[in-house]
Amino acid sequence: MKIRTIESELRSNAYPGRGIIIGKTPDEKKAVFAYFIMGRSENSRNRVFVEDGEGIRTKAFDPSKLTDPSLIIYAPVRVIGNKTIVTNGDQTDTIYAGMDSQMTFEQSLRQREFEPDGPNYTPRISGILHIEGGEYNYAMSILKSNDGDPDSCQRFTYAFENPKAGEGRFIHTYQENLDPLPSFEGEPRKVEITGDIDAFTSTIWDSLNDENKVSLFVRYIDIENQTYESRIINKNK
Repeated sequence: MKIRTIESELRSNAYPGRGIIIGKTPDEKKAVFAYFIMGRSENSRNRVFVEDGEGIRTKAFDPSKLTDPSLIIYAPVRVIGNKTIVTNGDQTDTIYAGMDSQMTFEQSLRQREFEPDGPNYTPRISGILHIEGGEYNYAMSILKSNDGDPDSCQRFTYAFENPKAGEGRFIHTYQENLDPLPSFEGEPRKVEITGDIDAFTSTIWDSLNDENKVSLFVRYIDIENQTYESRIINKNK
């Protein structure tokens, strides 16, 4: 698979929806992940990311304009032991509870399917990073409808062991900006991971469509000692 820049991936799609990027820095010292949200409706755009313990949650920027919190208010990032979970919905909590009960990432997601927001039936995209003893691997999942059929759920899980330096994978909810919104197709895209956390954060944020972007979260985790640093950017301030 050809490796691409995150700029080219994002600039070529005005509305990828919500996206997860996971990878490793060029010096092999840090695990990297990013999560962004976008919105076309007022309700979707009325959000910010806020810190919540070791993770984050979404919050209404203007509570008086919040009309339906069911699919937009959730915890995208949670940490359980040496694992970090990142998703585009409340399946973060499903994965956390499952893993706390000795279930695997994939087993936990068997309890869920795509979002009930027809006709789009937004895919549930999820990722998990596992760091232990100086070793790092990650997995990504997408649960999506079968070409818009609400009675048929397709489940795909991709595992990446000993990821290469300076390389990551990118998965997002929508293939292109149409009505209804078509689900992401194929396996997670191979993308370059470049720069320190501030440079990488700026690259992603500046490449997202300015009208539709809402919030971005980026974290770099030291693979040896699991210390981390994070960045949050919210369009609403």
